[in-house]
Amino acid sequence: MKIARFSRGEIIAFGIVDEDELVVLKGDPMFAGYDPTGERVALHDVRLLVPVIPRSKIVGVANAAFLTAHEKADGEPGEPVLFLKPNTAVVGPGDPIVLPAGVNDVRAEGVLGIVIGKIAKNVPVEQAADVILGYTVGIDVTAHELQERDGQPARAKGFDSFCPLGPVIDTEFDAAAAVIRGQVNGEDVQSDDIALMRHSIAELVSFVSGVFTMLPGDVILTGASGRSRAIADGDTVLVEIPGIGTLSNPVRRAR
Repeated sequence: MKIARFSRGEIIAFGIVDEDELVVLKGDPMFAGYDPTGERVALHDVRLLVPVIPRSKIVGVANAAFLTAHEKADGEPGEPVLFLKPNTAVVGPGDPIVLPAGVNDVRAEGVLGIVIGKIAKNVPVEQAADVILGYTVGIDVTAHELQERDGQPARAKGFDSFCPLGPVIDTEFDAAAAVIRGQVNGEDVQSDDIALMRHSIAELVSFVSGVFTMLPGDVILTGASGRSRAIADGDTVLVEIPGIGTLSNPVRRAR
């Protein structure tokens, strides 16, 4: 099932995607369940918004994937390395990624977003699926030169608009078989296989919940292989995860 958050005129609502229509829901399904209003709207008549606004945080995983299956077979996964993005960094489909004034080396990577559906603390690996609402597409944006200058990622990854999410939350997605494909201006720049991740989805959820109490709506970004390129004013970043959908965001320089 794919859950969308959308606007139509002045109204913002949630719906379940049914081919080219949305089954409109009475409230946020994370808290109100899947109670339909009886109304349907055409997808082309609405604007899709960010499908979830994290209650408190986005937790990212750095250096999350091996580059090749051979490297994974020979490598040691180690512990996940985590970073935080504020919920004010989140934007939705079609919203601009805004480049900070005076910063030139900004990079974007496509990632799989795990949307948490319940309060989660010290979750055992075998129970991780119980606290996951579903999955979405994410773009992890980093002001690379600031990360190198600061020696840590808080400022570099925390700017407003540095965490696009969307277009939907898929509650039945097979994350173990996910492939992440990224483009900038139509040029292929990323192709990552989730099977090459250093840790499984369940292991990440368990590890992260052992550090932070995860609230409903919080998001874990699974990370990528680290292959990225700088983006510039006028670019368009597109990330596709087949089975979930495509997230596209223009790039603009702050005025």
